Amino acid sequence: MAVIHHTDLKPTKLELLTSWLPTRPWYLGGAGEPELAKAGGFRLDDPEGEVGIEFMVVTDTSGTQPISYLVPLTYRGAPLDGAEHALVGTMEHGVLGRRWAYDGCHDPVLVAQLPALIEGRVQAQDQNTSDTPDREVTRSYLRDSPAPTNFSATAVDDRAGTELPAPDGTTLRLHRVLRPAPDDAPLLPPEAIGHVAGSWRLPDGTRARGLFVVLHTGPRA
Repeated sequence: MAVIHHTDLKPTKLELLTSWLPTRPWYLGGAGEPELAKAGGFRLDDPEGEVGIEFMVVTDTSGTQPISYLVPLTYRGAPLDGAEHALVGTMEHGVLGRRWAYDGCHDPVLVAQLPALIEGRVQAQDQNTSDTPDREVTRSYLRDSPAPTNFSATAVDDRAGTELPAPDGTTLRLHRVLRPAPDDAPLLPPEAIGHVAGSWRLPDGTRARGLFVVLHTGPRA
């Protein structure tokens, strides 16, 4: 299990994301700087114990309505070859030294762990406490055959999220702009064969719940 170090980061994750989020096609804010607060998330363990994997939820309150975003990040002790385009920034960690933070959708370690999470072969971990499962993160997988494991780390962003395709036409879609699921609506779209869902904290202190990741039988239109 990954060890969570409670220490200083310079710059902080939110400071890095304040600069990076407006460069994304799915960012819905205006021309001004986002005003970000951490609103939730979870972690996954790297089987090799080398790469930190975190799914952060941040809420931007700079506009007329708060907007929450899912931001999967990986933290590495050295640059990831060929991933300069996915670099969010570098930080100085009080225990581990310099860390390179990447958009995790372009990191093969995170991409490999997502199907394992959907299938239930790995468990979501608490964002802030070592060796503690996060019971609020749910998942499903609706097929008897194993989920594909050869999703491309060449992620494609659009106006609402990020897609990672597999050669057989299966697609992992990450909902970057999070929307609370209505109580009377089905959680999964008809073409979904798996999912990851979780909750996050709204600015008024209440909690919302919705889809984070959906495994589709084909790419979305």
